[in-house]
Amino acid sequence: MTAMAPALLQSTLSSLPLLARGKVRDNYAVGNDRLLMVATDRLSAFDVVMGEPIPGKGALLTQMALWWFERLGDIVPNHLTGEDPADVVLPAERAQVVGRSMLVKRLTPLPVEAVVRGYLAGSGWAEYQRHRAVCGVPLPEGLANAMQLPEPIFTPATKAEAGDHDENIDFERMADIVGRERAEEVRRVAIALYTRAAAIARAKGILIADTKFEFGLDADGRLTLMDEVLTPDSSRFWPVEGYDAALREGRNPPSYDKQFVRDWLEQARVDGQPWNKKPPAPALPTSVVEATAAKYRDALQRLTA
Repeated sequence: MTAMAPALLQSTLSSLPLLARGKVRDNYAVGNDRLLMVATDRLSAFDVVMGEPIPGKGALLTQMALWWFERLGDIVPNHLTGEDPADVVLPAERAQVVGRSMLVKRLTPLPVEAVVRGYLAGSGWAEYQRHRAVCGVPLPEGLANAMQLPEPIFTPATKAEAGDHDENIDFERMADIVGRERAEEVRRVAIALYTRAAAIARAKGILIADTKFEFGLDADGRLTLMDEVLTPDSSRFWPVEGYDAALREGRNPPSYDKQFVRDWLEQARVDGQPWNKKPPAPALPTSVVEATAAKYRDALQRLTA
């Protein structure tokens, strides 16, 4: 699969039972113990799925996630089975699967997202301005938008259904949901993953401002990293070379991730009014689609070069 292949807005596999269509991934059952996760070219912003696909995006996300799984496996187990996804579908369906899919263990997902922030941005910056804290984590006075935090902080969120918004919560709320011992394990592992990844990415010229991890439990109750990991869909990636100037000017740094789309949507108008961030989303211009695809390609090339 390459960026020049036809875009895949939705997979249509008949050889496996469809379990769910997420914002980006279509999940199929493979027996009772495995899932086939197909990364489509859909893109969501503000928890709304755009009507236009980003050509090549699903393949790029999959390649990047697999690259990261290789480099983080000693910190926590992940959901990969090591099997070829093309082996579980009909020959006529392999074009929808090759390069953009993972065959993974079926886990019991934890109902929270493990967000780690190394820089103050997005909803974290907005919350800091109101409370001088993010998700109950107090922060020092005098921080600015996009500034690096003294140390990475763990700021969990509840998972939202398609069309709904994730809700930032504090650690105590997370402990109520999953149990304190499990919550502490998730926090410890998530910060370790972010710290490792941030160092790797910085050496490649990318700052990981924040990222979201998802975890599940295997049949033995072991914490397992699942879904995607450290992609432009789940992370805020900034090129090192544009960061200092943006910080001085108080604006968001240039971004490899879908912040480009978010910024366009913030200015978009529907029937003469600003978009209300509810479906349907405004149609993305071809220039935004192409620029977003280029940013995803650039991020992968810079990381893996």
